[in-house]
Amino acid sequence: MKLRTLTMTAAACLLMSAMTAASATNYTVILNGQNEAPSNSSPGIGAAIISFDASSHILQVNVAFSGLLGDSSAAHIHCCTAPPGSGTAGVATETPTFGGFPLGIHNGAYTNTYDTSLTASWNNAFLTANGGTTAGAEAAFTAGLNSGAAYLNIHSSLYPAGEIRGFLTPVAAVPEPSSMAMLGLGLPAVLLMARRRRKA
Repeated sequence: MKLRTLTMTAAACLLMSAMTAASATNYTVILNGQNEAPSNSSPGIGAAIISFDASSHILQVNVAFSGLLGDSSAAHIHCCTAPPGSGTAGVATETPTFGGFPLGIHNGAYTNTYDTSLTASWNNAFLTANGGTTAGAEAAFTAGLNSGAAYLNIHSSLYPAGEIRGFLTPVAAVPEPSSMAMLGLGLPAVLLMARRRRKA
């Protein structure tokens, strides 16, 4: 099972290494139960790289997760909390979950690209709260991502409000493709080390 999990994680990370656009900003996050609100004792862990470019309307979502106690039931990005880095906020992205996100499992990987000029890429409530337009949603989403007020949440049957989550953090500069490839190769090791630390 662990080999299968690591293989799926590695596959997701290789997909992550392929992403990057000249004007996109990249955001990273490690997901766990302690980051939930309220926190929980789930041994689950995940990692994600998000790339967003409002000018070209491209949002790339790349997620790998392992060890959920419940069956995965939804995943999305919430925005925007006040203050940044804590609390909860409504769902910003597609609802009820990212399209095609693997459901009913404990370990998995996901990658998808969204056209944020389409209303279907957003939660209707987030659109309404930000002027009713995709441009308003993109502007609010960008501000939330850049200020640390947006988080990625994976919900499960055992934790319907969220089993693992983490606040997205901007990468200092857009990495070269070779840097993204190195990050993709290193991410499985980070997940494995974090799981081992939690078991110790």
